[in-house]
Amino acid sequence: MLRGIGSAGEGLYLERNVRLLRHPQNVDLGSWVIVKEGARLCPANRQARIRIGDWTTIGYHTYVFATAGVEIGANCLIAPFCYLVDSNHGVRRDQLIREQPMSASPIVIEEDVWLGAGVTVLKGVKIGRGAVVGAGSVVSTDVPAYAIASGNPLQITGERRFKDAIIDVES
Repeated sequence: MLRGIGSAGEGLYLERNVRLLRHPQNVDLGSWVIVKEGARLCPANRQARIRIGDWTTIGYHTYVFATAGVEIGANCLIAPFCYLVDSNHGVRRDQLIREQPMSASPIVIEEDVWLGAGVTVLKGVKIGRGAVVGAGSVVSTDVPAYAIASGNPLQITGERRFKDAIIDVES
């Protein structure tokens, strides 16, 4: 399971049936990372990297597929059944889908981000520090730092605040 991994930090915990596919030498897992049962991490080619920061948890049956690269910061919580895919196929009408070139752009998830269950993150997206994305959402555009977002299409519905923040409410 860890044979040929790029790097593995102290306290790394991989549950059963976790798979590092295709190019495991391009997977870097920080210290105290937890990867839950059934997760798949797949750098699709020799140039693609998957980097997961310290104290991050990857949920059950989550799939991370990198053609360009996927970076997940420290202290993130990626809930079960999430899909992070940094590429897609062309869709021209005059050519078979399987013959069309792929396009790819890295995914960056900054530190202290929570992705709810079943979130899909598409190519080229940056999710800012401290953001929260609600369950079942499809993320195809950037999410600002500390934003709370959900839906398909994704909408910003709020922001994380400090414990004692005073919120002005119009009467």
